[in-house]
Amino acid sequence: MSDQSQLLIKWFAELGIGDRPTVGGKGASLGELVKAGAKVPSGFVITTAAFETFLENFDPDKRVRCEITHLKDKSHDEIDSATRTIRENMLNAPLPAELHEAIWKAYTELSSKDGHNPVAVRSSATSEDNADASFAGLQDTFLWINGPDAVIENVKRCWSSLYSLESVTYRLRLGLDEDEVAMAVVVQDMVDARTAGVMFTRSPVTGDKTVVVLEAAWGVGSAVVSGEVTPDRFVVDKITGEITQRKISQKLVKHIPDYERGTMVEVEVAEDEQLIPSVSDEELQMLTRTARSLEKHYGNCQDIEWAISRDDGGIMLLQCRPETVWSGRDKEKAPVVEAANPLAHVIRVLTDRG
Repeated sequence: MSDQSQLLIKWFAELGIGDRPTVGGKGASLGELVKAGAKVPSGFVITTAAFETFLENFDPDKRVRCEITHLKDKSHDEIDSATRTIRENMLNAPLPAELHEAIWKAYTELSSKDGHNPVAVRSSATSEDNADASFAGLQDTFLWINGPDAVIENVKRCWSSLYSLESVTYRLRLGLDEDEVAMAVVVQDMVDARTAGVMFTRSPVTGDKTVVVLEAAWGVGSAVVSGEVTPDRFVVDKITGEITQRKISQKLVKHIPDYERGTMVEVEVAEDEQLIPSVSDEELQMLTRTARSLEKHYGNCQDIEWAISRDDGGIMLLQCRPETVWSGRDKEKAPVVEAANPLAHVIRVLTDRG
C-alpha cells in the first residue's frame, strides 16, 4: 500500500479516541474499544483524508462548503433544495482512481476467500459522538452490504448524507465552521445478531449513576432504531448486579439477514418468543460487567451499542459514545432512584440511535 493509501484507510487496531479528526467519532471509538480489549467486529475506516480527496476532485472550486455557509438565513425549502442538489451531484461523481483502489483492496482484505463479505457501512462524522453535541442519527448507515462495488457506492451515500437537510440544519444552528466538518466511513463485518440492544451506564431517564440500563430486542438493532419494536428493558444495580427492574415488551417483528438475497429483511417473531426476554440473566450480568469496565476505561458515563451473535452467543460491541443527556446537568444534584417512566422510549429515541 502506498503512503497516500495509508492516509486513506486505517484499520481499527491502528486507532484510538485521539484520532477523531481523521476517522470521526465512530471510527475513533471503535479503535479505542479494540485498545480496551473489547470484542469488536473487524473493520477499517475510510478516513477524512479520503473524503477531502473526493471533495477536491468533485468540487475543486470549494463551492459546496461556501454554499452551505450561505444557507444560514435561508428558508427550510431553500436549504432542502440546495442540499438535495449537492447530494445528487456527489452520488454521480466518480472516485479518484487511487481512492477507488484503496477501498477495493481494504474490503478484499477484510472479506472471506470469495471476496464477498457482508459489512455495515457506517457514517463517522468528525462532529459526532462528543460530549458537547450528538450528531449520531443525522448521517446514514447501510447494513448487509456485499461486494466492493456496493461498498464503494454506499461509502458515497454516507459522504452525501453529511449534506442532508437535517445534518446541515443542525450545523447551521450550532454555528459550526463548515471547513472543520468532514466525514469518515466505517466498514465493518456484520454481526448476524440473535439479539441486539443498547446499554447506558447512567439512567437516560433519571440520571441515576448507580445503575446500568439495558434495552434489547430480537435480531439486528435496526428494528429498535426505526421504532418498529419497543425493546425489553432492564435496570441492573452496578455494585450488586441485582436486576432491580425488568419490563418485557411484546416484540412482533425483527430484522435479520436474508443470505440468498443478500439484504436485511423484516420477519415476524415466532409467537412463543414475542413475550419472553430477548436476553438471559447471565447475558445481562456479562453486559453489565462490560459496561462498568468501559465506563472505567473512558472515565465517564457511556452509551453502548452491542449485539449477541446468533452463531456462537458471543457479545460484540458496535459502538461506545459519551452519554450526552445528563452530562451537562448539575453534578451536585442528588441522584434520582430509577423508576419506570412511560416517556423512557421517547427519551431514548431523542437521545439518538444512529
